[in-house]
Amino acid sequence: MVELLAPAGNIESLDAAIGEGADAVYLGLKSFNARMRTSNFAWNQFEAAVESLHKKQKKVYVTVNTVCEERETERLYRFLSYLNEVGPDGLIVQDYAIMRMAQEFFPNLELHASTQMNVESASAVKLLQGCGVKRMVLARELGLEEIKKIKTETGADLEVFVHGALCVSESGLCLFSSFLGGKSANRGMCTQACRRFYTAEVPGGVRQGYYFSPCDLELIEKIPDLIEAGVDSFKIEGRMKSAEYVGSVVSAYRYVIDHYKEDKKGAIAAGKRMLASDFARSKTSYWYGFKSLEDGVNNAASAILNPDQAGGTGIYLGKISATKGAPKELVDAIVENMNDDVPPEQKHIQMALLKGGSYDPDPGDSIRLHKKDDTGRVSHKVHSVEVQDNGERWIDIPGGFSIGDEVYLLQIKAGSKRYNRVLPNDLGRYRKQPKDERLPVLDVTPVQGKELAYFPEGIYAQVSSIQDVFAVQGLKPVRIIIEYNSETAYDLLNHKTVLPFSKKQIYISLDPFCSAAQEDKLKEELDRLIADGYLNFVANNIAHLQMLKGTKTNIIAGPYLYTFNRWAVSWLENQDVGAFIMPYENSRRNLEATWEQNVRARVLVPVFAYPALFRMRFKLPSDYDF
Repeated sequence: MVELLAPAGNIESLDAAIGEGADAVYLGLKSFNARMRTSNFAWNQFEAAVESLHKKQKKVYVTVNTVCEERETERLYRFLSYLNEVGPDGLIVQDYAIMRMAQEFFPNLELHASTQMNVESASAVKLLQGCGVKRMVLARELGLEEIKKIKTETGADLEVFVHGALCVSESGLCLFSSFLGGKSANRGMCTQACRRFYTAEVPGGVRQGYYFSPCDLELIEKIPDLIEAGVDSFKIEGRMKSAEYVGSVVSAYRYVIDHYKEDKKGAIAAGKRMLASDFARSKTSYWYGFKSLEDGVNNAASAILNPDQAGGTGIYLGKISATKGAPKELVDAIVENMNDDVPPEQKHIQMALLKGGSYDPDPGDSIRLHKKDDTGRVSHKVHSVEVQDNGERWIDIPGGFSIGDEVYLLQIKAGSKRYNRVLPNDLGRYRKQPKDERLPVLDVTPVQGKELAYFPEGIYAQVSSIQDVFAVQGLKPVRIIIEYNSETAYDLLNHKTVLPFSKKQIYISLDPFCSAAQEDKLKEELDRLIADGYLNFVANNIAHLQMLKGTKTNIIAGPYLYTFNRWAVSWLENQDVGAFIMPYENSRRNLEATWEQNVRARVLVPVFAYPALFRMRFKLPSDYDF
C-alpha cells in the first residue's frame, strides 16, 4: 500500500493531516530544517506527536535537511542523540555529516535522502543504498519514465512530491537567495528571491514580470500511473501553508488513492473538485507528459512559468487603500492567540480597507499579505469585518503593512474544519531534550606522501569552453578545470582540438544535475574519456561517485557536493574522494574551522568565480532573455 505523506508545519496542520487520512507526516523542530520561517515543533510537542502517531499506527518523519557548519556539529550530534531517544520513523537529511554520524553512533536512525540532496538517477540511489539510506526523496525535476527506470534498476523505496510549490532551480542547487540577500536556502533561510518582481530588457524596451516564479505542482491525475510505476510515498509540499490547505489537499489525494481502481476517471474528477478550494498559484504537471528529454528541456518553461501571473498565492483581494487603528479588545484577542515567535511589529493589529479585488473576505477567511517592495509576506486569519454606512468593509490585518501592499485569499471559512487533536492536552510528562553531550573526536586521515600529487598548490583556472582553455594560458595555472557540457564533451570525445595542457593537468568538472534520462550516456562517455587518458574528475553529484567507483581515477568533490564540516568531508573520503573544492557559500571562518589539522592541502578555494545562481533543467523561452 502506498503512503500519503503530509506536511505538518504546526500542531493545527498535524491535526488536519491526520484527520483527513494521511498515513504519515513530516515536520521540523526549531533547528536544522529547511523551513525555519514556519512555527515548527517544540521538544515536548514533538515527543508527544511521535507517541500519539505511533498509537494511531501512523508515521512521523523529521526534517534535518540543511547543511551544518563546523561550529554546529556538536549541537547536531546532541540533536541526533535526542532524536535517537525519541524514535521517529525516519530523518530526512541533506548533509553528509548526518549520514556519517548516524553510521558510527546512531545506526538505529532510519535515514531518508532529502530532495535537497539532488537524487535523480539510479546511480545516485545505488550509492546511497550502499551507505544504508532507506528512502530516496527524488528530485522534483523527473518525469514518469525516469522514475520507472530508477525503481526498476534499484528497487529502492521512493518518495515523490505530487502537490505544492515548486522551485525554479533544480533541487538543492539554488544559490539565488544566498547571493541576493545572504540568506542561504541550504541553511533553511530561503527568501524566495524567485517569487519577486523583475524588470527585463527585451527587444523594443523593457518588460516587467515574475520571471522566475513557477506555477504549483499538481499531479492528482498522475497518481494511478505513479502507483503502477512503484512509487512508495506521495508527498505533499506545504509546511508553511495553513491547516485548511493541508486538510483539503490531503483529502483529495486520499480519495484518489483509495478509489482509482474502482473508477479511475470518476475518482480523479472527484479529487480535482476537492482541490477547488486550493487558492494557490495556477497548476502544472511539470516534467510529466513530455515525449522526450529534448522536448522537456525546450518546452518545460512555458508549462510552468508565466511572468504575467501574480507573484502571490491565492485569489487577489486587492491593495490596501487605507488603514486605521483596531479596537483594543480585538487586538488583545488576536495577540493572545499568536505564537511567541511572531515579530513584535505584527502584533500591532490594524484595520485595512482593500480596493481592486473581486471578493470580500469574511471572518474566518485566511489571507496572505505581500509588501509592495517584496520584502515580506505574512499569512493571517481575519477575525473582524467592519461594514461602514457607505458600504466600505474594513478587515483586521497584522502590523507592518501599509497602503499599496497586496492581499490574497488563501482559504475561505467554509473550507475549514475542526479536527480531533493529535496531541494530548497535558504535555507535562514529555520532558526529553538534547543533553549536554560531547561530540567524539573525528579521526581525520592525514595526507600520505605523494597521495595528492595530482592536486598541487597553485592557480586552478576553470573554463566552460575550449576557446577559453587557450585564453587562460597567461595565468600559468597548475591545473585547468574544463566544465563538461555539450560543446566541450563533443570536442574532448572526438579529439577535435589539440589542447595546450597535458591530460594530467586537466580536470573535467561534471554537471551537478545528473538525471535518470542522462546517466547511461554519461557513464558511457566517462568510460571513453578514462580509456583516452583523462583521470581527474570533479564530481558535483553523488551519482558521479558511483559511476567513477573502481575506475582508478582521481575524484575531487566539487562545490555542489556540500562540505561545510569535517564530518561531511569524512563521509566523502569514504567514497574515495581525495580532494575538495569549497562550496561557494562557505565563509572564511567556517572554512578555517573545517580544514584545520592535517587536511589543508586537500582543499581548493574559489577566489574568483561566477557560479550559476540557479541551475534549471529547462531553457527559458527566447522572449525571456535579459
